[in-house]
Formats: sequence, structure tokens, C-alpha cells
Amino acid sequence: MALDSQPPKDDRISRIQSSIRVIPNFPKPGVMFQDITTMLLDPKAFKDTIDLFVERYRGKDISVVAGVEARGFIFGPPIALAIGAKFVPMRKPGKLPGGESVVVVACAAVIVVAALGGRAEAARMRLWQGVAVE
Repeated sequence: MALDSQPPKDDRISRIQSSIRVIPNFPKPGVMFQDITTMLLDPKAFKDTIDLFVERYRGKDISVVAGVEARGFIFGPPIALAIGAKFVPMRKPGKLPGGESVVVVACAAVIVVAALGGRAEAARMRLWQGVAVE
């Protein structure tokens, strides 16, 4: 009997994927916009999404979850609460009070919950520049 190199697919992933509306050519030609508002309207798919993150990161000594812009603000807080971590909202410089950097003392590990693309990488770099680890 041959061993399958792929782990069995979690049924929740299919449910989540089918609940996300894809809008072709938005906001410009060639882009496939992933509209999560339809998934947020499906309590089971929304819960499954949070549960998958929590299962992946629980017990990993994560002390901070950083949520970048809109999607990170939606998914980050329930993940942080479930794993016993702090939540840090991240926005473009000047959009939150207190300056450009976030300082978290005694931070063992960080999860960055972000949208796809350059904004996530830019936020990740700002976060690492502003995190003080004891």
C-alpha cells in the first residue's frame, strides 16, 4: 500500500472556500478579489476559520497577535483571545494614536494576521522594528 504524501484535507477548508465570494476583475482587470463578507455571514464558516487558526497556534507560546488593517481587525481579536495572547491593531503610519511603531515588551512570538500583498509585508517589517523582546 502506497503512502499518500498529502495529509487528508480538512472538510472545513472546503466549506470556508465555498463561502468566500470571488469577484473577477475587481478593483482592476486581472485581479480576483476575495470578498470575505459572504463568509462572515456564514457563522459556521467564520467559526471554522477562527478554529483553524487557533488549532494551528495554540500551545506555541504566542504572546501577541498583530492584525493588519481591516481583515486583521476581524480575525485577530478572536484568535488572540482563544490562545491567551494580546491583540495589536496595525494600520498605516499616522492612522492610530501613539506614533508609528508598536512596542510590546516580553514578546515570545507574534502571529501577523494580514491581507495578501505588500501591505502585509510592510506591516510585518514595522512590527519587527517596534517589538522589544526581553
